[in-house]
Amino acid sequence: MRIRDLIEEWEQDGRVTLAAREFAVRLPVYDAARLLALRELYPTRTEVQLITELLSAAFDELEASLPYVKGSEVIAEDDQGDPIYKDDGLTPRFHLLTRKYVAQLQQGFELEHGC
Repeated sequence: MRIRDLIEEWEQDGRVTLAAREFAVRLPVYDAARLLALRELYPTRTEVQLITELLSAAFDELEASLPYVKGSEVIAEDDQGDPIYKDDGLTPRFHLLTRKYVAQLQQGFELEHGC
């Protein structure tokens, strides 16, 4: 999700599954003020919801910005028949590590809730 799409999301009442683990952060004063301003603009959203959604959008943009590094392995062909090479940059490693931690967080959730 792009950050600009958040405004539309905030106008609706979307729900997401949250991890059982909490992350505490101290915001710089200016960012905390902007968070409080957003909370006032969107009173149906809590500070935690706003932070969660902003962070999620930032991760999406960060992932899209990770540089592509052309590998030597051809993994597909495009519509014109040109080879598409495996990405040997940070993106595949980021995806792998993300899946690793999703599994760990889900396992912790299941253990905590007896699923």
